[in-house]
Amino acid sequence: MKLIDRQYLATPFYGARKVAACLKNQGYRVNRKRVRRLMGLKAIYRRPRTSQPAPGHKIYPYLLSGLKITRPNQVWAADITYIPMARGFLYLVAIIDWYSRYVLSWRLSNTLDAGFCVEAVEEALKKSRPEIFNTDQGAQFTGEAFTGLLQQHGVRISMDGKGSYNDNLFIERLWRSVKYEEVYLKAYQDGREARISLGNYFRFYNTERPHQTHGYRTPAEVYTTIQVEATSAGMVESLTPDPLRIVEPDLNTAPILS
Repeated sequence: MKLIDRQYLATPFYGARKVAACLKNQGYRVNRKRVRRLMGLKAIYRRPRTSQPAPGHKIYPYLLSGLKITRPNQVWAADITYIPMARGFLYLVAIIDWYSRYVLSWRLSNTLDAGFCVEAVEEALKKSRPEIFNTDQGAQFTGEAFTGLLQQHGVRISMDGKGSYNDNLFIERLWRSVKYEEVYLKAYQDGREARISLGNYFRFYNTERPHQTHGYRTPAEVYTTIQVEATSAGMVESLTPDPLRIVEPDLNTAPILS
């Protein structure tokens, strides 16, 4: 599972045949059927289980095609990935500001109910409000609880094209960083350990990890500084978050999945 996840992060365009070939080259006796089952049923990084549509839910158009992202709070995005542990796995949702790459909030859950996604949005909206919110077409993001909350705050809803990981590329890059810089270096024993360790990583990501795109400034520096400058110029009015504070989930204990 971990090897498949690593391979998919490196080459998300590989199907089950090529992933199986990669595993065989590493000495594993595995066929395409088994790889396909693991990729589909075990929610390997943006596979069908984490972004499965729900019949009857409204699908919104993709609003970001050709749009130039020039400032914080212009576009936020959310996505779900899975976090492996010593036994089983948990689901992680994060909300990111596209321009600054600032992680506004995140939540862990041992199920794919929409509740932990809604909680993450509620926390993020306490900081500010985006013009557009982009997600995939997963049931967690198309349900009334999620879309209704965004509409109440006057946020325009955008959804990726079906099966297209490129539409939400910035949060895909976040998952790559989280997996390679944090998750794969450790083996969380339970949900509490995962929550604490991921909380420390997201604080590091927001306030210490420089991004080349923004002249090696941190996401927190870009998110707060540009907001202040824009507000002073009368362009944007929004709440400025404390760059040293990252929202952590209320997850004291989480059942181990096996």
